[in-house]
Amino acid sequence: MNQSLEFSKIIFGGNIFGWTVGQQQSFKLLDYALDHGINTIDTADMYSTWVEGHQGGESETVIGQWLQQTPSHRDKITLITKVGAPLTEDKKGLSKKYIKQAVEASLMRLNTDYLDVYLSHYPDENTRIEETLSAYADLIAEGKVIKIGASNYSGEQLQQALAISASQGLPKYEIFQPGYSLVEREQYETEYLPTCEANHLKVITYFSLAAGFLSGKYRHLEQLKQSARKRQLERYFNERGLNILNTMDQLKEKYQAELSEIALAWTMAQPRITAPIASATSTAQLDSFVKAMTLQLDSADIKWLSQVSQY
Repeated sequence: MNQSLEFSKIIFGGNIFGWTVGQQQSFKLLDYALDHGINTIDTADMYSTWVEGHQGGESETVIGQWLQQTPSHRDKITLITKVGAPLTEDKKGLSKKYIKQAVEASLMRLNTDYLDVYLSHYPDENTRIEETLSAYADLIAEGKVIKIGASNYSGEQLQQALAISASQGLPKYEIFQPGYSLVEREQYETEYLPTCEANHLKVITYFSLAAGFLSGKYRHLEQLKQSARKRQLERYFNERGLNILNTMDQLKEKYQAELSEIALAWTMAQPRITAPIASATSTAQLDSFVKAMTLQLDSADIKWLSQVSQY
């Protein structure tokens, strides 16, 4: 068990396990990622409730089967999962009682006796933050959780949680997970960044490739007809979104890099970012992430991309 957590420079997004990627391919991708220096995996108990016939827990189950097959991998990975998103009417939120029930279910599915990082997936308006943090205090004392964090909190909710931790001696959210990418910058930079800097939070970003838009594989709306992410992608098809792609097209040759690699390298170069989360369904995509981890854009190009993507 590693008390000082190390995150790989890119985090493997596990929402695809048991959804768009079956068990055997998931195992292959997880092995490949680990062999190539991507040792941090992000999942959640609610993955993939949005798929018809799924109950949630599908992604955790696949990761757990992988760990069961090769138990020695457990000490080599940093494992992140989340609690609080609704699984059913009575399985949701951040009450002490529910967190204690949910963590046991996650540990069982993941085939592990501890979580490196446990995140409050969504804020819970019906539970006092003190109650949530005291549940985490118990789990940390029991060795079931090492670090805690939050996702989808407003800037104000995050500040409030941090203030309560400090004033009441409760565990502190040390990791924050916002949506952030070249096409989605404003909320992180204006609402979260000051708090994350002031409190030395590690920031791991989701939607780091904007549901695949920043890979450049979608250039026209009609290409989205067959995409599982059509609804998410449509909003980026505007002048700003296409300008960002065109700018990265111009940098592609210079860096001998794919657009997704340039987009991830830009994100990794931003203040306070620990690592972007990105999902891959093939080893070729993972190879691309490995290249992105060492890609250094020069400061003029980072500035250019920042100007083009300015909100």
